[in-house]
Amino acid sequence: MLSRIAKIPLVSSHPEVYEPCDDSFALVDALLADRTNLLQHKPSICMEIGCGSGYVITSLAVMLGHEGFVPYYIATDINPHAIRVTRETMDAHGVYAELVNTDITSGLEKRLAGSVDVLVVNPPYVPTPEDEVGFEGITSAWAGGENGRSVIDKILPAADNLLSEKGWLYMVTLTANKPSEICLEMRKKGYASRIILQRSTEEESLHIIKFWRDSDSQLELSNLNYWSKLVGN
Repeated sequence: MLSRIAKIPLVSSHPEVYEPCDDSFALVDALLADRTNLLQHKPSICMEIGCGSGYVITSLAVMLGHEGFVPYYIATDINPHAIRVTRETMDAHGVYAELVNTDITSGLEKRLAGSVDVLVVNPPYVPTPEDEVGFEGITSAWAGGENGRSVIDKILPAADNLLSEKGWLYMVTLTANKPSEICLEMRKKGYASRIILQRSTEEESLHIIKFWRDSDSQLELSNLNYWSKLVGN
C-alpha cells in the first residue's frame, strides 16, 4: 500500500528552514486520523500558512491524492528558503502546490477570500521576547512572542477571511498559548472547535485544534452575552 503521508527521507532541507519535528508529526497524524472526513468533505482549495520544509502540505496532498477529486494546493512562508525546500519536497513526492513567499496571507486576502476549504497551520507558538518575532530565517518558524500568541493572533482573522462556508482550520497550539482562549476568540467569529489530538513530549504539550463555521456557536455566545448583561443590570 502506498504511503499516505510524506516520506521523511524525501523531505528536502536547508540550515535556515525548520525540519519536521513533533509538532509537524502531530499535525499530520491529526489530518490522517481525519482523512475519511476530509475525503467526504471534497475540498476544492487546501492551503498551508507557514509551509517550512513542506512536510505537512505534501502529506495532505499525498493522503488526498487519487481519490476522484483534485484540490488546488497553495502554501505560504515568510522564509524564501522554505519556499524552495517545499518545492523540492513536493517534487520528490510527485505533487504540486502554488508557493508564495509572503507573511501569513499578505497579498492573497482578496483573491482567496471565502474560498479555502481546508487550512492547516503549524504557527510560531513558542513564547519568546517580542523583538524575536518576525526575524528572517529559521527563527521565524518558532518565535511566537508573549505567550506564543503574537503570530497566532494575526493568523486567526486571516483564517476567518480565507475560509469558505464549509472551511475547516487545523492548528497546532501549545498549552502556554492558552488554547481555550483561542477557541473562545474563534467562537466569537462563529466557529465551533474541537481538540482532535493531544500529544505530550519531553519539552511541550501539543494540541491540534479543528475549527469549523457553526452559526449555533455564535448564537449561543450572543445569548450568553445577553443574559450576562441582564444579570449585570
